[in-house]
Amino acid sequence: MLIRMDFAQVVGQNVHRLRTAAGISLADLAAAGGISKTTLHGIEQGQGNPTLSTLWALATALKASLGELLDVAATPVEVVRAGDSRPQVEGDAVSARLLHRIRLRGTVEVYDIAVGQNTQHSDAHLPGVEECLVLTRGRVTIGPADALADLTEGDSIRFDAARPHQYRGHAAHNRAVLLMVHPDS
Repeated sequence: MLIRMDFAQVVGQNVHRLRTAAGISLADLAAAGGISKTTLHGIEQGQGNPTLSTLWALATALKASLGELLDVAATPVEVVRAGDSRPQVEGDAVSARLLHRIRLRGTVEVYDIAVGQNTQHSDAHLPGVEECLVLTRGRVTIGPADALADLTEGDSIRFDAARPHQYRGHAAHNRAVLLMVHPDS
């Protein structure tokens, strides 16, 4: 299976929405994607099983990112567990699972962090700043003060960092990749 069937509807709705917004006909998008109109119609109806190559071709023709085809509606705090069902596509050598999409115009800083067993309170950052953390080892509690989440290895969280938030490790050695997303000033 090349795309998880529980996301076929999401992919179909996104392709249809992006195609309509761009004013591209079904026939023109099918030709640009190198597929038949029938296949594209099936994808838009949530009945398709497109390959990674087909999704990239459609995204390129729509002037969109692959994530825009796979994306589900965002929430203010989004926790993804290691075993959660998420949009996933497979190619010949690469399997990719979309964890989060962060819309931006600005700068992304990527950090390798260790989280100790003390609680660190972080004041609100500037408006528009988001944090996205993928826990690679251990167990932590993280997030805005009113929406804390316990994460274990492989889990991730994305949240608006313009709200007070905190970090606390529970294991002896907790490691994560942290993305700080800063909008253009």
